[in-house]
Amino acid sequence: MPRISSTDLDVHPICLGANTFGWTSDEATAHAVLDAYAAAGGDFVDTADRYGFGPSGRRGGVSEEILGRWVAARGIRDDVVIATKVGQLDGVRGLSRGTILRGAEDSLRRLGTDRIDLYYAHADDPETPLAETMAAFGELVTAGKVRYVAASNYSAARLAEAQQAADDVGAPRFVALQTHYNLVERAGFETELRGYVAAENLSVLPYNSLARGFLTGKYRDGGPAVDSPRAEQAAAYLDDRGRRVLGALDAVAASHAVAPASVAIAWLAAQPSVATPISSARTIEQLPDLLAAATLELTPAELDLLTEASDG
Repeated sequence: MPRISSTDLDVHPICLGANTFGWTSDEATAHAVLDAYAAAGGDFVDTADRYGFGPSGRRGGVSEEILGRWVAARGIRDDVVIATKVGQLDGVRGLSRGTILRGAEDSLRRLGTDRIDLYYAHADDPETPLAETMAAFGELVTAGKVRYVAASNYSAARLAEAQQAADDVGAPRFVALQTHYNLVERAGFETELRGYVAAENLSVLPYNSLARGFLTGKYRDGGPAVDSPRAEQAAAYLDDRGRRVLGALDAVAASHAVAPASVAIAWLAAQPSVATPISSARTIEQLPDLLAAATLELTPAELDLLTEASDG
């Protein structure tokens, strides 16, 4: 099982994204997905304070609540690694000390737990001194409310500054980076970030690993319309490069008798510094293709084929 950086967090090769919970998946469906994921050996779930919508249309908190009720009902808190985030929920935005401490208490309450295993800064906050942010995270670790801290959506330069700030105030460093990365979204990571995380031995947990569903192969020229809130964004990838990627995915998937989605995630998992890709399942029927990637080993030639198809 992959280990996140220098931590003692050994996790499943596929992290289940809970961003659909309370959005495109109701609670019953979300719990069914979680049950199936756990039955397959899954133990790592990623959520955030801003995920999900309540009955009145309020944004945020719902995904954590759904996950927390599932963990409590199954009595498996010690068997699940829970990651959540702070800083992007309306009313609790930014990374000031007060926001981080309040956000953590709110998330702990919604999750029904006494600790968060991996707590992310959801996005960089240039308005707050990094020393203040890292010191606040350190308070949470010292109090036992957070085990490890991580960054999401940081540039290489700001990540380096945050790590130095942690050292300056005697706080724990970030152990991982969550970033937007997949077969059709490579440039944002493969430039400065990839070199930095490798040099610093930081684990990478890519989100949007299937490019809003495009890499499942559902979006084709002349194909049926896809009922998804992300359909328009996913279909935007269907250009010449996107068609090359789909062709390569189809070829590799056929040779292994798996779905294109499985191949796309397996390619991502094979990239340097990637610990475990994050992928969500809106329904239980979508889960097997994600889980198949955990045991799918692509050959060097297959990895090269996919990489070359997505170049340019």
